[in-house]
Amino acid sequence: MDLIRYYFYTLLFVFSGFNSISAQGKIESFLKPSDSLNQDRQTTVFIIEAATTSATLLALNQLWYKDYPKSNFHFLNDNAQWLQMDKAGHFFSAYHVGRVGAEMLEWSGSDKKTQRIYGATLGFAFLSVVEVMDGFSAEWGASLGDVVANASGTALFLSQDLLWNEQRIIPKFSYHQTVYPSARPGTLGESWNEQILKDYNGQTYWLSANIHSFIPSNKIPKWLNLAVGYGAEGMITGDDVLVNTVFLPETKRFRQFYLSLDVDLTKIETKSHFLKTIFSIFNTLKVPAPTLELNGNGKLRFHSLYF
Repeated sequence: MDLIRYYFYTLLFVFSGFNSISAQGKIESFLKPSDSLNQDRQTTVFIIEAATTSATLLALNQLWYKDYPKSNFHFLNDNAQWLQMDKAGHFFSAYHVGRVGAEMLEWSGSDKKTQRIYGATLGFAFLSVVEVMDGFSAEWGASLGDVVANASGTALFLSQDLLWNEQRIIPKFSYHQTVYPSARPGTLGESWNEQILKDYNGQTYWLSANIHSFIPSNKIPKWLNLAVGYGAEGMITGDDVLVNTVFLPETKRFRQFYLSLDVDLTKIETKSHFLKTIFSIFNTLKVPAPTLELNGNGKLRFHSLYF
């Protein structure tokens, strides 16, 4: 099952909030975090997140599960599939769903303990419900590997908050189109908007670390990050089944490792709470930059601009 879509659904949390903002008129004052607990805001956050989560789960049921037969709850060991790109998607999604939940509670003036307990665990709880839905589908099955990836994404957010009171290492995502969807468009996507969710060959997951946070220096821009990335290519199916005999006989599945520079948009200084919100949303994406790649074929490549 394609896990990166879970993360994009979480952006609904933010955009649902923006709908309320437009009705208020004064965007800046609305987006400014409360200095103390604002009960109305906290209630609004709980209502928006509960409604959005429910709507998302209903949409998933209609779009992804409805056309497949149900089964008794069962597990499926898919840890070897897609060269673990789907697990990276789980990790990424759990982290950012939790981050969005915590930041919305910060906006309401909730204390740190509430942000950590409720917000940081939101991603794990949401994806766990989806995992249960997978478990009752004959097409898929609950995956312990997915659960571990979900817990790891949540742990990355929570541990940094407890250790540094800030997020120094941020999971990020980038995508470029590949030739592989033409072999199996039904699985890997027929159009660009489908391929960005389904084609693991074009996805790259990053861990982007803020250099200044680890090495404080006036010579290092506060927004400059160093990013390590992981990707994979040659995948037409989840397993290595039929790939070299039916679809693309010349293909070989291989992993890719990247080293690049990045930008932490949240470190760019601005007094605008609107811009801070926009920066927070788009800080999930890796900024295109010169990149060094080492792949499973033993080749070292330099990309003048990679995304």
